Amino acid sequence: MGGLQRWMRGAGRALLCLILLAAAAQAAADPAHPDIRHWQTENGLRVYYVHVPHLPMLDLRLVFDAGAARDGDRPGLARLTNRMLTEGAGGWDADAVARRLDAVGARLGTDSRRDMAVVSLRSLTRSEWLDQALETFIAVAAQPRFGEEALERVRRQSLVALDHLEQDPGGLAQRAFYRALYEGHPYGHMPVGTREALESITRADLQAFHARHYVARNGILAMVGDLSPQQARSVAGRIARALPEGVAAPPLPPAPVIEEARTVRIPFPSAQAHVLMGQPGMRRGDADYFPLYVGNHHLGGGGFVSRLMQAVRSERGLAYSVYSHFIPMAAEGPFLMGLQTRGDQAKEAVAVMRRTLETFVEEGLDEEQLEASQRNIVGGFPLRLDSNAGILDHVAMIGFYGLPLDYLETFTRKVEALTPEQVNGAFARRLHPERMVTVIVGGGT
Repeated sequence: MGGLQRWMRGAGRALLCLILLAAAAQAAADPAHPDIRHWQTENGLRVYYVHVPHLPMLDLRLVFDAGAARDGDRPGLARLTNRMLTEGAGGWDADAVARRLDAVGARLGTDSRRDMAVVSLRSLTRSEWLDQALETFIAVAAQPRFGEEALERVRRQSLVALDHLEQDPGGLAQRAFYRALYEGHPYGHMPVGTREALESITRADLQAFHARHYVARNGILAMVGDLSPQQARSVAGRIARALPEGVAAPPLPPAPVIEEARTVRIPFPSAQAHVLMGQPGMRRGDADYFPLYVGNHHLGGGGFVSRLMQAVRSERGLAYSVYSHFIPMAAEGPFLMGLQTRGDQAKEAVAVMRRTLETFVEEGLDEEQLEASQRNIVGGFPLRLDSNAGILDHVAMIGFYGLPLDYLETFTRKVEALTPEQVNGAFARRLHPERMVTVIVGGGT
């Protein structure tokens, strides 16, 4: 009977998933601006909650100011700490953690980026299932074991990932770009770290990093799902009580100012050259966020209708794809343009990208071009909020970066209110084509 019972449980979960997917599709058919409720627990954990009653499901995310920017002199420490969370926690080893979650149909995830470390959970809201999922989630976030055997295994996996990065021209280009752009700044190294640092990190290093950064006053909790406000406060309080109060990490220093153009060429045995060009751009919550975001849609973020695509691909056939975007972070994240091209075309492609940016900064866009970008952005905005996961992404971002609670409600109005003068003025102030960092990897460089 044991095998049959396991099959029935598995089939039941599969059927439940199908029911939930159907319900999700129905719920997503009528997206609305979410009502974000915010409070702070007694020990300082900031909570952001959106009630979505359509599904018996809860998505939650703990986000700590514990990304690679907090590595200090051990590049890779933040990511290694985050990856170790699921390798045993509380009274359970890694297999037991996985079994406990699987038994109640819950999914747990971790992630580590430059600014943040994330622990996330998706669970059904039936009380006994949610209780077990939360108990496991809390142990993973607050009571990781950091076992020596698991550390050696995860360390080897990280070293393999580093090997892969060094064999990938795109990965090499990214590493060289951030290193050149953020020399001496916490953003200057890749989150995966360096071989020397990864080989030297100890269990005590992981424990100390976790004790310092995975604390209530250094994080936020975002929740989206079918909980009443009272239930949401109960869940948030339960999570917060498991975390030490601690203190918030100090603000990051501003990004360095690029004073002159610089080109970095890295030899690599590839026919294609990978090209990245850019400079520090803007922070989250920047006063110029909306004009820069909307203007970049016309420059290089709007696909086939963008200026870069027209100049590089349509008119000259130098690359299949070319793009530009801003990556706003806690400090000034990069403005980045990128493409891949044949090695013998790299010089021309770089020159065309730079000229296109120069022309855009000097001349700007007109009313018709702005309106086309506004229509495209506003028309696609509801798709960002058509699922619990999409809402959670935005709520977590709002909480972590301290954006206004009405950010989603006012987003389209702020996009539509822009004038060409505002967009063009922001680009003229913020981007300096004569001071770009350019990285070229492969293609005979």
